[in-house]
Amino acid sequence: MTIGTDVMFWRLAYFLVVEQEYILIKMNQERSEMVLENRAVKEASFIRLVKKDLGWAVGLGQETEKSLWLAERFRKQTGKRTISMLNLIVSPHLPVDEFDRFLKPVEKGKIKVTSFLFAEKEISTPLQQLSAFVSPVPEESDFINGAEDEAAAYERAVLSHEVKRKEEEKRFFHYGKPFFTYLFTAVNILMFLLMTAAGGSTNTDVLLQFGAKFNPLILEGEWWRFITPVFLHIGLLHLLMNSMALFYLGTAVEQIYGRMRFLWIYLFSGFTGSLLSFLLTPNLSAGASGAIFGLFGALLFFGVTKPKLFFRTMGMNILVVIGINLAFGFTVPGIDNAGHIGGLLGGFLATGIVHFPKKRRPLQQLLFLAAASAAVAAGLIFGFGHGYAAVDAQSVNIRAAEALSEGDDEKAEQLLTEFVEGGGEPSAETHFYLGYIKMGAGELTEAQDHFSNAIDLRKNFHEAYYNLALIYADQGDRAQAVKAVENAIRYEPDEQVYQELLDRLNEE
Repeated sequence: MTIGTDVMFWRLAYFLVVEQEYILIKMNQERSEMVLENRAVKEASFIRLVKKDLGWAVGLGQETEKSLWLAERFRKQTGKRTISMLNLIVSPHLPVDEFDRFLKPVEKGKIKVTSFLFAEKEISTPLQQLSAFVSPVPEESDFINGAEDEAAAYERAVLSHEVKRKEEEKRFFHYGKPFFTYLFTAVNILMFLLMTAAGGSTNTDVLLQFGAKFNPLILEGEWWRFITPVFLHIGLLHLLMNSMALFYLGTAVEQIYGRMRFLWIYLFSGFTGSLLSFLLTPNLSAGASGAIFGLFGALLFFGVTKPKLFFRTMGMNILVVIGINLAFGFTVPGIDNAGHIGGLLGGFLATGIVHFPKKRRPLQQLLFLAAASAAVAAGLIFGFGHGYAAVDAQSVNIRAAEALSEGDDEKAEQLLTEFVEGGGEPSAETHFYLGYIKMGAGELTEAQDHFSNAIDLRKNFHEAYYNLALIYADQGDRAQAVKAVENAIRYEPDEQVYQELLDRLNEE
C-alpha cells in the first residue's frame, strides 16, 4: 500500500466515525478493513471500508460478495427486515480491465449493497456518489499529497474517538442500577395476589376496593385513585404483559436517569395517565400502562435532546414499539388509550423537569416545569371545576348499585338523577335503578315509567318486567300484570319467584 492509499483510507474512516458518528463494530487485526454502523442513516446503516490492492475487476466483485455475506449476517443478528450497506473500497490504482459493472447496486434477498471505488487517480467521482448517502463529504484536497504522518494522525483520531465514545456511552447508559423497577414489579405482583385472594382481579367490587380509577368516586374526592391504579392489574395476562414491559423499559430508563429520577418519572406518568383517562374515558380502569408509556416518554426526551446517540443506539426500535402500542390501543376495544397518551406526555414532561444526571439546563427545566404544572392544573380544573370528567351511564350505575347495596337509596337517586339531568344518556340499568327507588318510595307512576323505559332500551330485561307486574298487580290491573310476568318468565324461565307471582295472579 502506498502512503496516499493510507491517507485515503483513514481520512474516510475519520469522516465516517468522527464527523458522521458511525460506530466501529468490527475491524481486522491489520486495520485494513472495518465495518461501521449508524442506525440514523436508513440507506446506509452499515458501511464496510476496506483497503485492497485491486489488479483485476473480479477482485471488486469478490469484495461485493463479501459485503453481501456480512450484511446478511448483521441482518440476522439485529433482527432487521432489510439492510442497505455501502461498500467503500480503497485501492492504490484502478483495475486494469472493465470494472464499472461491479459498481452497480446489488440486491440479494433482503440485502442491498452499493460499492464505491476510491483510487489515487479516482477520488472526486466516488466522493460525489457518496454524498447522496452521507454528507457533506470531505474535500478532494484532503486526500491529495497526504504524508505518512497525516495518515497516522487520522488513525489515532479515529481510534481515540472510539475509545472516548464507548466510555461516554457506558457512563450514559449505566449511570444508575435498577432498584425501583424491581420494587414496582414486586408490588404489582403482591397487589395482584391480594386482589385474587379478595375475590379476583376482574371483580368490579374488588377493583373499587383496592383503588382502581373510577370517575364518580374521584369526583367525590377520592383523589388517590389517580395513583393507586398504577399498581393494580385486571387479569393475569394484563399483569404479565405490563411486568415484562416494565422490566425491559424500566431497566433501561433507570440505568440512564438514575433511581430518583426514575421514581419521579414513573409516578408522575402514572398520575398524568390517570388524569387524561379521567377526562376522556369513563370506564373503570387499572394498570401500569400509563406509567410504562411514561418510560417511553423519557426515552423520547433522550431522542429529542441527543438525537444522534438515540438513533445510533435504540431510536428506531423505540419509535416502532410506541407506534405499535398506540395503534393497538386505538384499534382494540377495551384499552384505555387516553391513559397511554397521558402517560407518554407526562413522562416526556417529567424528564424535561429533571433532565439527565449531572446535566443542568435551568431555563429549559423551568419551562418544562411550567408546562407540566399548567397541564395538570388545567386537567384538574376542567375535570372537577367545570364537570368535564368523563362519566357514562355504566360508571354511574355501578356507583348507584353500590349505594343501594349499602341501603343508601337517597344517594343512589341523587347520583342517577344528576347524571340524567346533566345531559347524560341513561341506559336500561339507569332507568331500572330509578324505577326501583321510586317503587320503594311509593311513587308507582314514576316507577312504572322508568321500568317501561328500561324495557324499551333492552327487550329482554326480565327484572323490569317483573317489577312492572308488581306495580300492575298493586293497581288492580291483573291482565297487564299477567302479561308482564309472562314476559319475565319468557326471558328467564328458571326464576322461581316469577312463576310464583304468575300462579298467585291466576288464582285470583
